[in-house]
Amino acid sequence: MSKSGVILAKTVRLAAPQDFSKGFTDFFDSIGMTGVGLVTKGIAAVIAVVAVRMLLRIPNDPKRALRDGSMAIGTLFVAVILAMYGDDMFSTVTDAEQ
Repeated sequence: MSKSGVILAKTVRLAAPQDFSKGFTDFFDSIGMTGVGLVTKGIAAVIAVVAVRMLLRIPNDPKRALRDGSMAIGTLFVAVILAMYGDDMFSTVTDAEQ
């Protein structure tokens, strides 16, 4: 107890201190992702939002609903594959040297 009668709790360290003196490079290393990986996940998220919007706007006509719904499911599939394997797919692309 302190002099004022308030019980002082022990300091709890939740995480080790990080040195982010190199800026974004240190930040991306700390979360285990590169800048390219972050952009790939962002693109996949935008595509997924577009696919969900397509699913929510399916018309009442059965023939057109089947066509639009299958297109939306395909778009959602592309977004999921891009989110899961986009880093590996784009890591094989190299800069062309002349």
